[in-house]
Amino acid sequence: MSDRAMSVVRAGALTTVQDRGRPGHAHLGVPRSGALDAPAAALVNRLVGNPPDAAVLETTLTGCALAPRCDVTVAVGGAPCRVTVGGRPAAWGAPVRVPAGAVLDVGPAIRGVRGYVAVAGGIVVEAVLGSRSTDLLSGLGPTPLTDGTVLPLGRERTPHARVDVAPQPAPPAELVLRVTLGPRDDWFTPDALHAFTARTFHVSSASNRIGLRTEGPVLERALDGELASEGMVLGAVQVPPAGRPVVFLADHPTTGGYPVIGVVRTADLAAAAQAAPGTPVRFVAVRRR
Repeated sequence: MSDRAMSVVRAGALTTVQDRGRPGHAHLGVPRSGALDAPAAALVNRLVGNPPDAAVLETTLTGCALAPRCDVTVAVGGAPCRVTVGGRPAAWGAPVRVPAGAVLDVGPAIRGVRGYVAVAGGIVVEAVLGSRSTDLLSGLGPTPLTDGTVLPLGRERTPHARVDVAPQPAPPAELVLRVTLGPRDDWFTPDALHAFTARTFHVSSASNRIGLRTEGPVLERALDGELASEGMVLGAVQVPPAGRPVVFLADHPTTGGYPVIGVVRTADLAAAAQAAPGTPVRFVAVRRR
């Protein structure tokens, strides 16, 4: 293998390779996948001079540690965290040079959930259906990282962005999700529809890349029958029999048989990716465009 590579010293709770995903394959049963916090992934790519579709690492809560085999430029963004290079403090949200053999340690999230690590040249694992993203639901793409994994890197472009700090939104203290009601809002009672947009839910610890699960009010159905499986879209809010909404994220299934009470605006899903368990969630109904 070329020296343009880096080894995983500490994989963390869940670290995956992600890019902009593989849209356009729902008819094959393949979700879009891709970075959950797309703006954060795009920003760290810009900071190291990568094109927007370059693959990055997405960490979950506990960060990761990496050792490059060559000198590399990296940027860490998304959930704020402590960053060190060779044991010394390094910048978060800015380009950092990491010498060959030094350990880049991306610490646990101080706030938020998902961090992003871009390496100049990108991570060039094998693409599947046009994307290098790990899809936890379908199993497509590279497996989640484990200690000792070696990641090939692309050739570094120059120059990278030269900034002291890049503004990034803070993880939400309260998650406000704009939602268009339907197509199956008629499956719920008037009281349930009122509770959905007037009451406060909380992010469940059972949330993952497939969906943001909530705890809180139970939404009662007006109809008790079975719903035939139908297509699901990114941001769909499905309500399983337990009555608590689930917001579908990047690795969501392409079909489902539980009623969808509404669909969250795509622009709000990056904040959902950073909402830690226990974060209050409010759904705000908006008109159809």
